Amino acid sequence: MKQALQLRLGQHLTMTPQLQQAIKLLQLSTLELQQEIQEALDSNLMLEVAEEGESESNNTENESEQIAQEDKNVQDSIEADTIPEDLPVDSAWDDIYDNIQTTSSSSTYQESDREQEIGDSNTESLQEHLRWQMQLTPFSDSDLLIAEAIIDAIDDDGFLRAEIEDLRQILPEELEIELDEVEAVLHRIQNFDPPGVGARSVQESLILQLKQILGESDENNVAFKLVSEHFDLLANRDFNQLMRKLSIDEDQLKTLIQIIQSLNPRPGSHITPSKAEYIIPDVTVKKIKGKWKVELNADAAPRIRINAQYASMAKQTKNSADSTYMKNHLQEARWFIKSLTSRNETLLKVATCIVERQRGFLEYGDEAMKALVLHDIAEAVEMHESTISRVTTKKYMHTPRGIFELKYFFSSHVSTADGGECSATAIRALIKKLIAAEAPGKPLSDSKIANFLSDQGINVARRTVAKYREAMAIPPSNERKRLA
Repeated sequence: MKQALQLRLGQHLTMTPQLQQAIKLLQLSTLELQQEIQEALDSNLMLEVAEEGESESNNTENESEQIAQEDKNVQDSIEADTIPEDLPVDSAWDDIYDNIQTTSSSSTYQESDREQEIGDSNTESLQEHLRWQMQLTPFSDSDLLIAEAIIDAIDDDGFLRAEIEDLRQILPEELEIELDEVEAVLHRIQNFDPPGVGARSVQESLILQLKQILGESDENNVAFKLVSEHFDLLANRDFNQLMRKLSIDEDQLKTLIQIIQSLNPRPGSHITPSKAEYIIPDVTVKKIKGKWKVELNADAAPRIRINAQYASMAKQTKNSADSTYMKNHLQEARWFIKSLTSRNETLLKVATCIVERQRGFLEYGDEAMKALVLHDIAEAVEMHESTISRVTTKKYMHTPRGIFELKYFFSSHVSTADGGECSATAIRALIKKLIAAEAPGKPLSDSKIANFLSDQGINVARRTVAKYREAMAIPPSNERKRLA
């Protein structure tokens, strides 16, 4: 092959470390940002936490003034290294972001460190709770082994997920344990707290709870019969058949159903430890003198500034190695503060635009939510859609109606009869309102709900209603039927 010289003309996007840092800070949640700032404070001697009431911009100006007063030449030298004002914070990030591995540290923090920071008062697991009761119960050595095997097979909901035969097979063969022995130990564990634990089905769990909670009156006997013999009719809400088979009237059946509904279908749920999730809002929205005002949450992250003393030492030190080391830290500190300021400005700009578009939601609730997509906000603030996507992910807004993720304010739309648009969030709110007002004995089907919405000028298919209803965890009409 002959060697030759060729001239090619092309374009390529080069991401500077500073732009990568700006992208990384922009996509972090509040908790992740706090961790990132703390890591910067620990690794960069030029950064320090600002005093309360001082802003980052004022701190930077004060630092420059102090340097100028100490040494005019030092000030001139520092000004030569000042970061340019046109920091690029908005580019076609969707073209190059996939190649940047910036989420590993934040995900590690979210999965490990955050679990240590967020505690819960209930730290005892269901198995530990059952073993504690087992140790207080007089068991023989063989029964103790059986009880251990049974407790290990109980899941977090309190149900036994293994067959009796399977439990017998995992026990030592030399003990020659029979099935009735395993069954007997299981019955003893089923008397443990919480009531209904160790059951093999929801029906058995309800029966166990009735035995432990209720007495032996005639009404309670009917409740046992209702759950043990007619559980399928109860699940299908066939109230007429139940009244006929139990020979009771509607008021008696309503009383029995109220007793059964007071039971816990997942008996182990209140023992299983759960971790509380705390949300720190990034922005707050308040109505002041008839106008909605958006502000950044000042407590969401610590304010940082450049240490003026170390900044002056960076130019005064005579050792070249020390001078280079301190200059590099000074430059990194300035870039970090600039990127942090850009993040806050972008977040405030996007949040303000969202509030302007969704003023109806703040005034009247979900039914007044307008259809909104990322492209609408991107055009309004003159940024790329990928930027808006990252700004609104894992960022929260505190409003008088509650705390919402910024993504919540974006939804698809459905055309109306007059040519307008109705957001999916507003449609879900209307569906929820219709279901809440339906007759208990005759719940609305998805088709009827679609017809009601059509009468209001909202063209929604039955399948769309079913999809929205399932997204709100609302059961179908046959499962919503109840006695008046």
